[in-house]
Amino acid sequence: MLGLSLNGYAQEEFKPKFKVIPAKKSKVKEVIPPKVLSPKITPPEVVKIPEPAPQINPEDLFKNSNLYLKENNSEGIFYRRNQFLGSFKTKSFTSTIRYRDAAFVDGDKIKILLNDKIIEPEVVLDGDFREFKIQLENGVNKIDFEALNEGFASPNTAELEVYDEKGSVVLASQWNVGTGYKAALILVKE
Repeated sequence: MLGLSLNGYAQEEFKPKFKVIPAKKSKVKEVIPPKVLSPKITPPEVVKIPEPAPQINPEDLFKNSNLYLKENNSEGIFYRRNQFLGSFKTKSFTSTIRYRDAAFVDGDKIKILLNDKIIEPEVVLDGDFREFKIQLENGVNKIDFEALNEGFASPNTAELEVYDEKGSVVLASQWNVGTGYKAALILVKE
């Protein structure tokens, strides 16, 4: 049998021909970090809790307002007066108001105001319900129905229904007022 012997080296650095490559000298700049400025901290403003608004009695808005004609029940005519239909508290954001002539359809005309702003300048009442939807403001929402005439048969009569946003009846009422007088309703949004 033949025997061979092999000599081997695993690394070449041990050979005399190997030269080490020196590391390249680099110029390292010393970096100075910029000064960190801390943000200016201002303390929070002291919030004062506002004093509660004085309680307003909605009926006083109706009774003490210059926007309504004064009563004139001369000669025993009971309808020459303003009519307060009531005030109601609600948490609804909207309300639907339905109205129609309550008696004989005789050509009664009304003007509708919301917070003293005209929303319907002239409406002729008939036997079918008409309706409008209002967006309620926080606080007092005053709805006035002003009689523009009394039709053929005095007084100006109407049936009224008020619904909240869920469809629940808030008010069902009627008014009987003379020309120039108003029927008023107040919805207070809490």
